[in-house]
Amino acid sequence: MGNIDIKGNIVSNDVGEFYEWFGISSTYPDKVQQAIASNEDDEITLNIASNGGDVFAASEIYTMLKDSKKNIVVNVQGLAASAASVIAMAGNTVRMSPTSQMMIHKASVVAYGNADDLGHESDVLNSIDESIAMAYELKTGMNQTDILQLMSTETWMNAKAAVDKGFADEIMFNDADEEPTFENALIGNLPSKAAINKFKNLIAKQKNNTQPGQPKNSLREQKLAILLGKQGGN
Repeated sequence: MGNIDIKGNIVSNDVGEFYEWFGISSTYPDKVQQAIASNEDDEITLNIASNGGDVFAASEIYTMLKDSKKNIVVNVQGLAASAASVIAMAGNTVRMSPTSQMMIHKASVVAYGNADDLGHESDVLNSIDESIAMAYELKTGMNQTDILQLMSTETWMNAKAAVDKGFADEIMFNDADEEPTFENALIGNLPSKAAINKFKNLIAKQKNNTQPGQPKNSLREQKLAILLGKQGGN
């Protein structure tokens, strides 16, 4: 299973080479393409911790990942903001660290000129927003109007909110130690799985340690203690 890090600013290839020269962390399309090409496994793990960057570079990376036909597992380790959140949507499975955040917002640009120039830039930005929203829409199943509203208000999501809204599939390290026991009974409570496990361990130890003629009262008392929830230990 190959790993690809999406860290630092997301930039174009030219800017990426500039960053590489000065030892500045960045992610750019050629770098990701080389990592995909060198990976012979059917699965790629994408580790994301980025504030975002160039929306077109992010679009190129998103497309590369989707077009690779590999199973993409995304781990959002820190922040997946802006363009980085778009790349995260390429994941077949998106996992959020419990301490991570995802942020989505509308595209922005620094522009100057007359009213016609600025009006044109506004149309371009609206078109970019709709294309970004499509990646979110494909992942979440939400309608585009609702997604654009979330983008308009610059929405920050913790792990639980991202999963609830469909931007992520699961929270990392959230494996339950014990499955719930469902009951449909008129009397009493069924013993918990923890009690059953303690009971089985006790029986195994007793079989190994019991000597001929040893009284059995102590074993009976330990069994009752477990069933009544009085047995200590972890």
